[in-house]
Amino acid sequence: MIIDEKCMLQPPPPYVSANGNGPPPFPHCRPAMTLSTLPSHLLLQIVHMTFPQTSGFDEGKVERQRKTLYWLSVGLRLVNRALYIACMHVLRSTYLPAYDSLIRSPYSSDPFPLPTGPQSAFAPVNPASLRLGTIQRETATLDLFIALKVREDVWADDSELHLERDESFKDLFDLAQPRSRLEDLVRVYGLREGVVSIDAGLTAPTSGYGSSGNTSPSPTSGVFRQPPPSPTTPRSPNGKGKQPLRSLKPAPLPFSSLSISFSPRKVGLQMGVPGKSKRTILETERTRDERLEVAAKRLVRQLAVWLDES
Repeated sequence: MIIDEKCMLQPPPPYVSANGNGPPPFPHCRPAMTLSTLPSHLLLQIVHMTFPQTSGFDEGKVERQRKTLYWLSVGLRLVNRALYIACMHVLRSTYLPAYDSLIRSPYSSDPFPLPTGPQSAFAPVNPASLRLGTIQRETATLDLFIALKVREDVWADDSELHLERDESFKDLFDLAQPRSRLEDLVRVYGLREGVVSIDAGLTAPTSGYGSSGNTSPSPTSGVFRQPPPSPTTPRSPNGKGKQPLRSLKPAPLPFSSLSISFSPRKVGLQMGVPGKSKRTILETERTRDERLEVAAKRLVRQLAVWLDES
């Protein structure tokens, strides 16, 4: 075979970087994906795949799945923010029917957290941008119930001698659940009447009761704010006359500073910084069989009067 060197193509010149120190990096290289950077729907699918689908040597499939739920509660959700959100989604969805079955009549319930901002299910999860808080106060009560329930279920499976502590659930549903639910109702009705505002950075509900109140705290630090000047305010002919005095509109109270004191015969609205001393600004009587919505509306009406008189 004869090879004509003139017909052979010369190899292309080597690629060099702009500074001439060697080949440039691969143009499409990306950092390796981790559990923290996976899209949320994939991370949720991974959490679902941790549940066993077969029986073990000395335990059934249900018992093994309860241990997995316990592991999600005490272990996996504490790894990082992304796994916390995925695990809590599974835990809350699993134990919500059991939670609803223990609600005392005539109390109502809405414990699932409200979204605190738009989050695409197909976008990579940025742990720094994920928010764990929610404006729904009853969500914390649901989380307490889950922490107690997963432990009691696993201990009951491990030993027939374990006795479930009924007083623990009784305290939750006699006091914590109606109090947190009443706080959420005061927020909903207060937003509608314009006497309660949502803290900056959180999202106010856009459906449900059709609230039309302010959803952000007033920039002023006092109780009252002055409305913007009206373009139709009459002036004197020379333009130097005094404008008529306008009434001051009460500024809504931030929801983070409000809490409820709850008892079978009386409920009160407290105001103060969380974790510090609070003072009761309103109090109203109630009956044992009174719906929480009735007490919440009464507190909101009294709060409107209190703001006007302050």
